[in-house]
Amino acid sequence: MKTKTLIIGASTNPNRYSYLVAHKLVRKGHEIVNVGIKKGRLCDVPIENIDKKHKDIQTVTLYVSPKHQPYYYDYILETKPERLIFNPGTENAELRKMAEENGIETIEACTLVMLNTGQY
Repeated sequence: MKTKTLIIGASTNPNRYSYLVAHKLVRKGHEIVNVGIKKGRLCDVPIENIDKKHKDIQTVTLYVSPKHQPYYYDYILETKPERLIFNPGTENAELRKMAEENGIETIEACTLVMLNTGQY
């Protein structure tokens, strides 16, 4: 199943995992939305800020450390994704609880690994 994925912490830096995931998602036919603090384009999709709301997101994948995540809490919950993936280093019990209370499935996993093993 092809999904629409919102990447929080999107970066144009090819050394970042969010960059690698964006390219892998697009190669596998998934639509992406990039959200980050630095403007640019990733996979020919603009990197947006949280002002633009999306209501058709199936998955949010996090690439922002827990100390910077509170900025995104309301945005994630208002987006109402089906699932939220906490990639290694982004695990956050507070956000996990908030998401689950709002009916969002939470997963602690590596999106790249999920894509490579067909679990995505």
